[in-house]
Amino acid sequence: MAEKRPAGITFESIMKDMKARKFAPVYLLMGDEPYFIDKISDYISDNAINPEERDFSQMTLYGLDTSPSQIMDAAHAAPMMSEYQVIIVREAQLLKGIEQLEKYLKSPVASTILVICYKKEAPKTRKGWIGEADRNGVFFESKKMRDYQLPGFITGYLKTKGADIEEKACMMIADHVGADLCRI
Repeated sequence: MAEKRPAGITFESIMKDMKARKFAPVYLLMGDEPYFIDKISDYISDNAINPEERDFSQMTLYGLDTSPSQIMDAAHAAPMMSEYQVIIVREAQLLKGIEQLEKYLKSPVASTILVICYKKEAPKTRKGWIGEADRNGVFFESKKMRDYQLPGFITGYLKTKGADIEEKACMMIADHVGADLCRI
């Protein structure tokens, strides 16, 4: 079981833990900004297990095409030829009866990394299945970025790519593209 993380967890802290190979048994990635949700889930998909193990120990499910019982059955299975089994549930906001996952989230399997990508605003309360995911894994709320935060994001993003940008150009991009981080 992963160590308890402090409240107010950030994208950067999640990425730092994952790069150090400290994976939690559950990641609930929730919010109305898909950019960070996709970045975290893609990193887990690409790095939690070796490429040659993915056919046996990695599964991507979609909320509209699956059920909570199928997710729980898959999560209880043992990994094959790998340290972990990775299950990514995309479009979880479309999963009917998602609250039934609470039973699994109370006691997640340590050898499974369950990633729930819920692209809808997070409720104010942390009860039920959301509370269990928060207690026993990582709960990350991905909020829409405000307009005044965009220039800092653009500058930081470009620095990670080894590029610089002038302030005026940064402002032009922010004004033209808006708060759609995937487009930026």
